[in-house]
Amino acid sequence: MFFSFDGVDGTGKSTQLSLFCEWLRSQGHEPVTCRDPGGTRLGEQIRSILLDSRDTPIHGRSEMLLYQASRAQLVEEVIRPALSAGKTVVTDRFLLATVVYQGHVRGLGADAVRTVGQVATSGIGPDLTFVLDMPAEAAARRIEGEMDRMESEGLRFLEDVRQGYLAEAGQDPDRLVVVDARRPIEEVHQNICEIATRRLPP
Repeated sequence: MFFSFDGVDGTGKSTQLSLFCEWLRSQGHEPVTCRDPGGTRLGEQIRSILLDSRDTPIHGRSEMLLYQASRAQLVEEVIRPALSAGKTVVTDRFLLATVVYQGHVRGLGADAVRTVGQVATSGIGPDLTFVLDMPAEAAARRIEGEMDRMESEGLRFLEDVRQGYLAEAGQDPDRLVVVDARRPIEEVHQNICEIATRRLPP
């Protein structure tokens, strides 16, 4: 199966992804983890451009296409081979993030971004996405260290992103499951494992 974790920065994606992979191993699965953008040599170079290059102007359309290019490489180098080998893939973000950030918030249109994404991924996508949710103000307080280019967009931007995720989840509740990330870490983790248990093959 293919799982992804998504949501506004600061909601605990990395922590929950790590705990989830530990749980998968305890259940006899062999998870392959990756991050989007990134996860390949090309993807990491693109990630640096997207998140670290604050002095380089990037139009929303160019931004979207860079994310899709990184994702295309990730699918071909990591995700497709892992799924073909019967492994469980767990990624930190995937196409949904671009649909929300560039489609909803940058104004490119969710459907247009999704269409480009289908080309980039050859139609490969998560069976289940955990959308970790909390108010943007609370999430922003959790962000540690120097903010990247996207995180530094401001609170209004983060709340718009949050609303984009909730809108997308409302349209596809079978594949996009909203998880209340305001709760203690272990409680959130248990909730995620319970949801996954109902989806994983016996």
